[in-house]
Parts: sequence; C-alpha cells; structure tokens
Amino acid sequence: MTHLTTDEVAHVALLANLPLSKEELEKFKDQLSPVISYIDELSEVDTDDVPPTSQTTGLENVMREDVIDPMRILSQEQALSGTEKTHNGYFVVDMVLENKQE
Repeated sequence: MTHLTTDEVAHVALLANLPLSKEELEKFKDQLSPVISYIDELSEVDTDDVPPTSQTTGLENVMREDVIDPMRILSQEQALSGTEKTHNGYFVVDMVLENKQE
C-alpha cells in the first residue's frame, strides 16, 4: 500500500488552498493513502483494447429548436408596468453591494 507523507498531504492542501492543522494533516494522510493505493491498482489494468468513452448509454443530446413565441414576449412598457422605480427604461433597485474601505 502506498503511504503518503505529511509533506505530500501538506503540498496537496496548499495547492487546494486548504489551511490544515497538524492533526488534520495526519488524519488526511491516513485517509488518502488507501485511495492512492487503489488508484495504483487501477493503473495496472490493461485497457489497451478499450476505446475511450465519455458515456455508456448511447444517448445523445436532444435539443428542441430555439423558436421565439411572439405571444410570450413583453414589450418594454409591459415589463416595467409593475414598478414605479425606473430610469432610462430599466428597473431601479436598491444597492446590493457595499463599498467597504478599511
């Protein structure tokens, strides 16, 4: 079985931007080592005669034609008719982001 070192787990955590404590590094080292061993086992399987596959069901994307139904389109006046706050043909809403300067 492959045994990861604490440094290897710390390196992966750094790449993933995960701040881990020493206890977490040890815990994940013990948990990830069997996973790496399993992947090593899979790499030994002979797949030379297996064609690359992205999916196995044989299904294809079925898309409907993108057709505009003119009966379902609102004019700009109709779209804005439910609000009192408009400006230059747009909805006016309260600010959702604040400018925080420290």
